Amino acid sequence: QVQLVESGGGLVQPGGSLRLSCAASGIIFSIYTTAWYRQAPGKQRELVAAISSGGGRNYADSVKGRFTISRDNAKNTVYLQMNSLKPEDTAVYYCNVKSTLGATGALAPWGQGTLVTVSS
Repeated sequence: QVQLVESGGGLVQPGGSLRLSCAASGIIFSIYTTAWYRQAPGKQRELVAAISSGGGRNYADSVKGRFTISRDNAKNTVYLQMNSLKPEDTAVYYCNVKSTLGATGALAPWGQGTLVTVSS
């Protein structure tokens, strides 16, 4: 059974940094494209960043230059380093897998997510 567990969220001031982690069981991240999504209150879930099995990456325009996605294959864990955080980054962050960088559908059951709040 696939299980995704996100962690690392919290309250941070504008301009601050956080690193999110997502650990998986029942699925091997390295053979998929692994992605971070977020859902802000009252909004639809959106793709934030993705990393392919080969290491290619793409990012939403709103986070380019501020967020970095990475993966540790030995730990079967994906990370999202978030710098220069803005209030509009406030959301619940989720990880999931998809078939390719260009694919739109998530393949695994959603985890509980981790809440990031950017506020002074």
